[in-house]
Amino acid sequence: MQRRHLIAGGLAAATLPAFALAQAVDKPKLTIAVGGKNLFYYLPLTVAEQLGYFTDEGLDVTIVDFAGGSKALQAVVGGSADVVSGAFEHTLNMQSKGQPMRAFVLQGAAPQIVLGINPKTMPNFKSIADLKGKKIGVTAPGSSTNVMANFVLAKAGLKPTDVSFVGVGASNGAVAAMRSGQIDAISNLDPVITLLQRSGDLKIVTDTRILSEAEQVFGGPMPAGCLYAPQSFIDKNPGATQALANAMVRANKWIHRAGAGDIIKVVPESYLLGDRAIYIDGFLAAQKALSPDGMFPAKGAETALRALTSVDEKIGQAKLDLSAVYTNDFVKKANLKYK
Repeated sequence: MQRRHLIAGGLAAATLPAFALAQAVDKPKLTIAVGGKNLFYYLPLTVAEQLGYFTDEGLDVTIVDFAGGSKALQAVVGGSADVVSGAFEHTLNMQSKGQPMRAFVLQGAAPQIVLGINPKTMPNFKSIADLKGKKIGVTAPGSSTNVMANFVLAKAGLKPTDVSFVGVGASNGAVAAMRSGQIDAISNLDPVITLLQRSGDLKIVTDTRILSEAEQVFGGPMPAGCLYAPQSFIDKNPGATQALANAMVRANKWIHRAGAGDIIKVVPESYLLGDRAIYIDGFLAAQKALSPDGMFPAKGAETALRALTSVDEKIGQAKLDLSAVYTNDFVKKANLKYK
């Protein structure tokens, strides 16, 4: 009997979840702000949460969802959240404002943002120039969907003031805005894009879910979704930062090995927008645009700066330290842990 207990105890120890064996982190309880958590753009965040990867690293994470990335950033600036799950280019914006933020693990290797027009309100659309004077739906003003739309407009000779931007969120509200004709075009992500395309309510103009097209649009590798935080948070809490990077890298790797059926089982039912088949199609379209290992590309910050400069000359004039807006140090250690 005693021997059976010893064997059982040994097996239990061998199968203990990683959090039981994890070292104590300097800030175990923290809050992550995200803008549009249901999007594939942030799928690694959801996977890390749903599969218990944060818990395995000794973290107690609360995720607060906002209408767009700019709103999530405001939460961290205001002190109600510790870390942002958002677009990489915000780190550059914040440095130009004297508020240093640093990205420490990548979720998206490409923006995955799609710009498309409403075939009902613009049946005779021929080029981006036709968007002058029109309403373009974005997740939230100032968010990455807004920046990408600005960038595409700029390449066609249009200024942001030549159109009207409307915040429509990243879920059913965005779909309803297009179908009702409230907006003439939309800059959004999956599963919203696939849903609208399937129903004939969207004609795609620019698709950065495709890595080659994203690099063509932006002129180089464009880092997308990532975890970033004030430099002061990273300096004070290197253990928590490492734990977050570990969980996200593990999620990145799981996603690239997963099939569509695996994803359906993990994400909340509300993410499916009422149609599993469309969600699966959206996942297959986005999967290759998600980072396989959390590493930031060497030229990524330069690409992001060019994109931002095209819509805001002041950022281009600012003397920014591009090496200070990201680090791969935590990701390198995470990749040693999870292979």
